[in-house]
Amino acid sequence: MILLADSGSTKTDWGLIDNGRLVKTLRTGGINPFQMSEAAITEEINAHLVLELPTVTMDEVHFYGAGCTPEKKPVVERALRANLTIQGECEVASDMLGAARGICGHHPGIACILGTGSNSCAYDGKYLVKNVSPLGFILGDEGSGAVLGKLLVGDILKHQMPENICQRFFEKFKLTPAEIIDRVYRQPKPNTFLASFVPFLEENLCEPQVYRLVKESFRAFLRRNVMQYDSWQTLPIGFNGSIAKYFSKPLSDALKEEGMHLGRIIQAPLESLVTYHTGK
Repeated sequence: MILLADSGSTKTDWGLIDNGRLVKTLRTGGINPFQMSEAAITEEINAHLVLELPTVTMDEVHFYGAGCTPEKKPVVERALRANLTIQGECEVASDMLGAARGICGHHPGIACILGTGSNSCAYDGKYLVKNVSPLGFILGDEGSGAVLGKLLVGDILKHQMPENICQRFFEKFKLTPAEIIDRVYRQPKPNTFLASFVPFLEENLCEPQVYRLVKESFRAFLRRNVMQYDSWQTLPIGFNGSIAKYFSKPLSDALKEEGMHLGRIIQAPLESLVTYHTGK
């Protein structure tokens, strides 16, 4: 049996593989060692995963998660080994490596994550070889949901969008400019708040100004991140995440305008990771 996990701060998708086939999937709360203590991670595993897999012996475990830096990986591994029966390898790695293996498989490429935040890496077919720091939505995270929302709100409040789009925005969200400023500058998780406006962008993507906003944010992501990797002109550039999936057309246009080759777009890497780890 092989157990796979693709984990973020809010949810973890687990997959159990038997004889090369995905035989069970389940979802638990997020496991992020930067935000959770080892005790809290243990509690999450015990409360949900152990109940579903009480007697299963794992030959391998591969856990890909947000916050799984070299310093924090041992925290997750200890929690997994303490609560599951693992007789072989227990690999804990970053969500970026999980995305790269899911997108590129065993082949070299450039892998990118476009979700609430954004990230990217150069990948040699097994491991990451270079990573440009995303820097978060204030200093970076170009092309992410948070930055797309930030750009939209900025253009709305500064009257850079056509009046019909501004009116549509305020009618839909029932927010005043003062309330938006308060949510962004004084309330917790402003990145999540800004990313909540992404569905509005998708609904109005037919508007030229909206399409341009999305495409230009993707071009900024490519120029400020992807162009720092060797062979970006020739390697396939693949994407993981809901933003890449929902906005595949402006993303494809952005790559063409920058002279880049689009690789695979996947919404979540779990099923592709099954192929990576089983060769099937």
